[in-house]
Amino acid sequence: MRYLPIENQLFVQNRQRLLPLLKPKSLVVVNANDIMPTNADGTMVFRQNNDLFYLTGVDQEETRLVLFPEHPDPKFREVLFLRETSELIEIWEGHKLTKAEAEQVTGIPQKQVYWMHQFEQIFGQMVFEAEHIYLNTNEHTRAGVEVETRDARYIDAFRQKYPLHRLERLAPLMHYLRAIKQPQEIPLIQTAIDITDKMFRRLLGFIKPGVWEYEIEAEMMHEFLRNRSRGTAYTPIIASGANACVLHYIDNSQQCQDGDVILLDIGAEYANYNADMTRSVPVNGRFTTRQRAVYDAVLRVMKEATQMLRPGNLWDEYHREVGKVMESELIGLGLLDRTEVANQDPDAPLYKKYFMHGTSHFLGLDVHDVGNKYRKMEAGMVFTVEPGIYIREEKLGIRLENNVLITESGNIDMMANIPLEADEIEAMMN
Repeated sequence: MRYLPIENQLFVQNRQRLLPLLKPKSLVVVNANDIMPTNADGTMVFRQNNDLFYLTGVDQEETRLVLFPEHPDPKFREVLFLRETSELIEIWEGHKLTKAEAEQVTGIPQKQVYWMHQFEQIFGQMVFEAEHIYLNTNEHTRAGVEVETRDARYIDAFRQKYPLHRLERLAPLMHYLRAIKQPQEIPLIQTAIDITDKMFRRLLGFIKPGVWEYEIEAEMMHEFLRNRSRGTAYTPIIASGANACVLHYIDNSQQCQDGDVILLDIGAEYANYNADMTRSVPVNGRFTTRQRAVYDAVLRVMKEATQMLRPGNLWDEYHREVGKVMESELIGLGLLDRTEVANQDPDAPLYKKYFMHGTSHFLGLDVHDVGNKYRKMEAGMVFTVEPGIYIREEKLGIRLENNVLITESGNIDMMANIPLEADEIEAMMN
């Protein structure tokens, strides 16, 4: 892997934190993701299942973790299955983990590491002692899965082979654990952010009238890859002019024009952890008076929203309060009428015409990381803060986004070093 080794105590502790959440006599199975096909014999770049990575640190396909903390035989209380390598695999695909290396990565003793072809034999010595079987699924409010995952196939196969066992959902437990970042996780997220910082400073010296959005993307990738990142945390949005009013514009195919503002929603990935940054900068290095007014309005909303991220607050209440701040700014910009706002339908606030998405989401191993919005905010949670104003009739879209760690004494802006103030942006571009 490109990233530096991660101390396996993180993964040992993550497994230990999961165990108290299980019902008595429970067994847990977590699968690696599939390698997804493209066309002909092509495949997509492998991306590990985040729950498996969280519990093991293994970043390799065809891997399976089985936990059974109450098994009578200690050697079956945590078991890892790996793809067995060979000389042929080494030649064609490269090195795969040995059992000794797997122990180093995961903290699971190598005598409890087996090859995948041994799974049924070993699992048969475990499953009949269990009453509850926790299996994994991708449970996310924004998930739109149209392919059958390895997890889905395994659930069907398990039900056919062991129809009388009680199946349980692992996802809510993982969501609960992963929402609070462990001390070892914060530096990994910060590294992704620091790489993003380097990239943005590079772009500020590159963007000018006449460059193409895809040229900016190329500069971005150069800086990511040279800093041990696998690349982008998500498909980058490099949206100049009217393109910035398309929330998920990813074509990145237009030429940047003098007088336009370009919206950059780009973040680096590092060790499977993610940064998520948005900046809006003037293509020619100077905001117009109107652009500056909108920019400053978004920045004020961002700063107020950031202060609201503190222990004890609730997601929905937070977003309602941010909406009130945004209403005031939109009135000041002449985009909303104060009287109409006072008489609006509270379930369809008028500010949604210009600010139609949420302000924050969880961040971690997933860009839109797992967590429960009905759980009060707690120390250790990491959120984005990303207000925006999109004025389609003016072909102007501005969004600003930082990543914030909640602590007991307030919060920490993990992107505090990345240029944000309009004066600083202009100075660095000129």
